[in-house]
Amino acid sequence: MYRTKTCGELRAANIGETVVLSGWVQKSRELGGMTFVDLRDRYGITQLVFDENKNAALCEEAKKLGREFVIQIEGKVVERSSKNPKMDTGDIEIIVSKLTVLNTSEIPPFTIQDDTDGGDDLRMKYRYLDLRRQCVRKNLELRHKMAFEVRSYLDKQGFLEVETPVLIGSTPEGARDFVVPSRMNPGQFYALPQSPQTLKQLLMVAGFDRYFQIVKCFRDEDLRADRQPEFTQIDCEMSFVEQEDIITLFEGMAKHLFKTIRNIDITEAFPRMTWHDAMKYYGSDKPDLRFDMKFVELMDVLKGYGFGVFDNAEYIGGICAKGAATYTRKQLDQLTEFVKRPQIGAKGMVYARVEADGNVKSSVDKFYSQDVLQKMKAAFNAEPGDLILILSGDDTMKTRKQLCELRLEVANQLGLRDKDKFACLWVIDFPMYEWSEEEGRLMAMHHPFTSPKPEDIPLLDTDPASVRANAYDMVINGVEVGGGSIRIHDSQLQAKIFKILGFTPEKAQEQFGFLMNAFKYGAPPHGGLAYGLDRWVSLFAGLDSIRDCIAFPKNNSGRDVMLDAPSAIDQKQLDELFLDIKEIEK
Repeated sequence: MYRTKTCGELRAANIGETVVLSGWVQKSRELGGMTFVDLRDRYGITQLVFDENKNAALCEEAKKLGREFVIQIEGKVVERSSKNPKMDTGDIEIIVSKLTVLNTSEIPPFTIQDDTDGGDDLRMKYRYLDLRRQCVRKNLELRHKMAFEVRSYLDKQGFLEVETPVLIGSTPEGARDFVVPSRMNPGQFYALPQSPQTLKQLLMVAGFDRYFQIVKCFRDEDLRADRQPEFTQIDCEMSFVEQEDIITLFEGMAKHLFKTIRNIDITEAFPRMTWHDAMKYYGSDKPDLRFDMKFVELMDVLKGYGFGVFDNAEYIGGICAKGAATYTRKQLDQLTEFVKRPQIGAKGMVYARVEADGNVKSSVDKFYSQDVLQKMKAAFNAEPGDLILILSGDDTMKTRKQLCELRLEVANQLGLRDKDKFACLWVIDFPMYEWSEEEGRLMAMHHPFTSPKPEDIPLLDTDPASVRANAYDMVINGVEVGGGSIRIHDSQLQAKIFKILGFTPEKAQEQFGFLMNAFKYGAPPHGGLAYGLDRWVSLFAGLDSIRDCIAFPKNNSGRDVMLDAPSAIDQKQLDELFLDIKEIEK
């Protein structure tokens, strides 16, 4: 046997036992006539002791051990003389009587410990070494536990796990597809699924009224901290349901995960906010509600006093940072430079402090009397010691988004975004469509199978831009962890939606005819939701990026630097696929 115990298993109750352990050498150190080795496996670390006075030859062998050597030892569990309360095995150590080197190791390119000296690119290149670190391993253990609890919850709710194909047809609506050439069908291509959307709807037509799948999805889009080219969804669909049924069931799943994973009891219902209010008061459809700083519009308060920036603005709005009037001029200048960054795009920022005597001191004092500034203070319910920050612009939506970035930055600086605090929210009543300047037409905000609100269906003929979708997103701490909608189950309504989106009947039939034809055979009312498993895990692990909870992630350029993928393929493969490579102009 390579081992009778793991390196994280032994406790004081095991003192006196003879055990066999196997694992990797974390580190070793010599002290007097003793050599101490920390042995690590997936389960933890155990301290080994080689005593020169008891076995000099064995101690000499131990001195030759290098970091990450794979070894097997046999020895006796004894009480540790200097206990380590930071280690689960800190009450014991092993007096080694037998040592076998199972494999040697080169010196790793970075230290295998939580506070490693390896940068992101280096660790991603040697990801198999990075995965040995305890902090990374714990993220994957958390992921496993969450997937287990998801399956357990949904199974008890009567859901059936069904696998759907990975090679499907391309659907140009939405994000870009990853396409796969077909050797047996020259000139034709599969696509990797952005989601199993149409397939799970077909399962509803087939009578599988409660479906789920923990499924890989693929999108060829620009990357950021919460996106990867391939990601994992908890994908669900239900028949004979309305929006309330879905929200209730999946809010229940969220509460189940909070309890089983983080031991947090949430008894109250999650608040709900319309998309319109989310944009009006927070400038985002995924507002972070761990802190306040709701937007206050100031058009009626600050316009018309000779300050041209405000007088010519389409929108003036601000936030109130409680207790932040102590910000220095340097800090305020830094905030101004922050909002002027190209990726945010504001032209400047106005600030106002509420002094201890209640008066307001502003950066634009010369334009406003104290009476006007007091009205502004009242609009925020501001108190002495508070700081008011104001942005304006000639595009309301754009300025609100800039104000959103300012709100988040100030909250970060004030320590208001505690990763151990959770604020859950449903955002509902999204617009059905959004205008695409690039396409010059209306685009589906979610996807073309989302049903409009029943009361808004007549507007499809007269004012489609004002139609609301029967859609909903779950937001936690400013992160969209999942979303879904009630689907269209009527083929005539689906045809009308395709027409609004610019599909000719021929194009709609070519791309989605299989779904529209299926609807003719008794499609039930249905809807669903997809949670992002990666986002849930990173949220519970307190991570800033989903990359750290994925075993083998891509970097910010969509590359796997460990496998060196994507990469060129040889001419023989290209010929088999009937492909030519077009040279990129430099």
